[in-house]
Amino acid sequence: MSQWNIKRKGYGEEMRLWEKGSVVYLTFPVLDREEWLLHGFSTRLGGTSQGDLSSMNLSFGRGDERERVMENYRRISQAIGFQMENLVASDQTHTNHVRAVSIEDAGKGIFCQKDYQDVDGLVTDTPGLMLVTYYADCVPLYFADPVHRAVGLSHSGWRGTVGDIAGETVRRMEREYGTRPEDLIGAIGPSICQDCYQVSQDVIDQVKEAYPADLWPEIFKEDPLQKAGEKKYRLNLWEACRQNMIRAGMLPERIAVTDLCTCCNPDLLFSHRASGGKRGNLAAFLGIRRQVF
Repeated sequence: MSQWNIKRKGYGEEMRLWEKGSVVYLTFPVLDREEWLLHGFSTRLGGTSQGDLSSMNLSFGRGDERERVMENYRRISQAIGFQMENLVASDQTHTNHVRAVSIEDAGKGIFCQKDYQDVDGLVTDTPGLMLVTYYADCVPLYFADPVHRAVGLSHSGWRGTVGDIAGETVRRMEREYGTRPEDLIGAIGPSICQDCYQVSQDVIDQVKEAYPADLWPEIFKEDPLQKAGEKKYRLNLWEACRQNMIRAGMLPERIAVTDLCTCCNPDLLFSHRASGGKRGNLAAFLGIRRQVF
């Protein structure tokens, strides 16, 4: 895979890059070791979309032809190994709302209309159902409970991060499936890194309200490249999300953080910042296998 000149951060868990036919996707080793799980994170490679959306765009809301998006789903589902008819999609609006889904929700957001709104996180304990959430710099959060065989997948932009969607996902899994936070395996997926993520004072004000002062140096820093009279910061969404997981009761040693930034790798991954908004959407996938061999 060296032909893509992938830039890794040099820390975190080194994500695996897989190529099945023309489709290229990523997985976490920590989740690969759980034989009862099926998961992946798409790249922009191996699809049929064109132009700014080329080629593995997985969003129906970016102006793409529906037939191309459906073919992209067919290809990625075949590569990762799930039935696309069993996909259930989020309805992302940068909230901290988490919905529990079951087999009755299969196909929603892909083959049929969703009957829910404002849902940035999904949880399930239904084997065969595949959760899907969407990205182009925001943070994918994976949750796996190996004791109760339940999973969660949540989209965390800066608003979802300060709103603690990670904690809301953990608490929803506790209520629905009896999950104990200390049993969870967590993974923080490809998204924009701190070096690339410049934000303004109003964002940092909300971050300060959401986190205790002793965590501020780990979560944000003043941008040394800012213009005079215009205060800017660099926000570490990866660390903010990791702290949310820990504060929800998850164990630090059971949380994997990606080594890939979307903005640093625009030829491999869609990035809103790197493209100036001219891009498709990546997708995170997580589900429970129907049968473990």
